[in-house]
Amino acid sequence: MYDLIVAGKGPAGISAAIYGVRAGLKVLVIGMEESALLRAHTIENYYGFPEGISGKDLFLAGIRQAQRLGVEIKSEEVVGLGFTDALTVTTNEASYRAYSVVLAMGAMRKTPALAGIQELEGKGVSYCAVCDGFFYRQKAVGVLGNGEYALHEAQELLPLASSVTIFTNGRPMAVPVAEGILVEERPLASVQGTDAVEAVELADGTQVPLAGLFVAEGVAGVVDLAKKIGAETAGAQLVVDEQMQTNVPGLFACGDCVPGLYQVAKAVSDGAIAGMEAAKWARSQKEA
Repeated sequence: MYDLIVAGKGPAGISAAIYGVRAGLKVLVIGMEESALLRAHTIENYYGFPEGISGKDLFLAGIRQAQRLGVEIKSEEVVGLGFTDALTVTTNEASYRAYSVVLAMGAMRKTPALAGIQELEGKGVSYCAVCDGFFYRQKAVGVLGNGEYALHEAQELLPLASSVTIFTNGRPMAVPVAEGILVEERPLASVQGTDAVEAVELADGTQVPLAGLFVAEGVAGVVDLAKKIGAETAGAQLVVDEQMQTNVPGLFACGDCVPGLYQVAKAVSDGAIAGMEAAKWARSQKEA
């Protein structure tokens, strides 16, 4: 059991972790090396670097600083977020529990460019198996993706649906698939339906009847995860108050996944606030 789990290893997440560990918390940071900071060749507008610094060097320096202070860091892919008696972060390797969680995973990824998918959002096209799986009991459903996140969503649907097929859209499946889950590797052409999803059409013209299609491309987006436990969202971002807290008790968010400038200085500031407020929340829960 951790006091604080931070999902995301960029400047917002590492800042939150540093403030959390300095407040005396047991802190875990989980994430892959996918920060937008790594794509910055040179940063010249961040305080303290008169000659500038590369995004990669700043990224690695932040991680070293957090580790020196006692933050535990795991390179795992976050695939789920839940709540029972504590907040739970699920990765491709394990599940971790904490009193408070800070989401700092950057901006939401784009919807796949597939004909019919945007028109049928909310009409059979979903981005959350935990949220919407109940509506597809004993119906055929599909999951769009080919990685850990797609497998996680398929496993959530398996006890509910009559059949679950992962559509990789022309790519090989990147992870082993559990028994009972079908895999279709042929490319997709479109999602079919008028008032609701009726099928997906493959590039060769084959129609695969479906009642629902769950999009789980790449890694789980921060909005996808937050929606699973009822966090309020606004488009591709999470809604937070001045303390970086969502409407879910103990759940905070910072950085590019909340409104504001896409700048390192703003991300670090957000993380500092989120880390301090998460520390207050964690201490209150431990004392209760």
